[in-house]
Amino acid sequence: MKVKFYVEDMLFFKYIGCATVAKTLYRQLATMDGIEVSWKGLPDDADLVHYHTFGPLALMNRKIARGKKVLTAHSTPRINLGNIALARSINKRYPNIYRKYDHIITISQPCTDEVTAMVPEIPVTCIPNGVNRTYFQRDEEKRAAFREIYRIPEDQEVILSVAQLTPRKGLYDFLALSRMFPEKTFVWVGGFPYGALSKEWIKIRRLKRRCGGNVIFPGYVEEIISPYSAADVFFMPSYAETFGLVILEALSCGLPVIARDIPEFHDIFGDNILYFRSREDAAGLIDAKARLSAFASGSRAFTEQFDIRDIAERHLALYRELLDA
Repeated sequence: MKVKFYVEDMLFFKYIGCATVAKTLYRQLATMDGIEVSWKGLPDDADLVHYHTFGPLALMNRKIARGKKVLTAHSTPRINLGNIALARSINKRYPNIYRKYDHIITISQPCTDEVTAMVPEIPVTCIPNGVNRTYFQRDEEKRAAFREIYRIPEDQEVILSVAQLTPRKGLYDFLALSRMFPEKTFVWVGGFPYGALSKEWIKIRRLKRRCGGNVIFPGYVEEIISPYSAADVFFMPSYAETFGLVILEALSCGLPVIARDIPEFHDIFGDNILYFRSREDAAGLIDAKARLSAFASGSRAFTEQFDIRDIAERHLALYRELLDA
């Protein structure tokens, strides 16, 4: 079985979640028997091409692919709102694009519901994102190194967020909480993968320049284990997601997670993370040390069900099913 992976991960796009997911899955599949997997390039004689984005380059690639064409729905219209300028105009193209694939992989129940409502005639299979638990685990040396680089005392509490710098990701709540807790350090890892097309790009750049001294914006971090290891609490204030991979990574690193109370997170993470509905709720949780410690104790064990080895096996089984049909 020859499978080609395709994702538009050029420039800053290599840091967005779908690129991370694609690379993690690709690397695991490359170690498995019964499949010959290759990365990007022309579809050639691939039996199946698995797309993780559907920008112009991916759409051109899809036109010349002869094998089965599968798309993972990392992006849906719902999550573009508050994230990309001209989102409503872009969202109108989704149904026509989705109909060009033979099969769609969804990554959560809310994602499945949205896709099936939009293109009910296209078959879907729900397979969650996976995490490399060997890689995503706390590293004390990297913790010390990250704190040294940004001059964070070892006894100072660090609240970490990892996301694009957009309103949809809850950046404004993050900044508000940083003002409520000047004694804690708030770190936001991520940038503007869509550049000036990011929602409220000018406003956010201005706010970054004016935030307090307890807020750090490292931008994109190549060695992402460093900030996860340096943190004490992971904060995910996003208003909408198809999955929430960074929560899974944070849990795998043993962090307690405080996330916005949205259906996607309940569907995937259940009672293994803490939820907030208002800034006041979030503030109370950030100060609830005993509860945070209790949730941290079970966070890594929860991620066993998302081990990338098992998730890759589920993808391989789906590929076989599609090719045998």
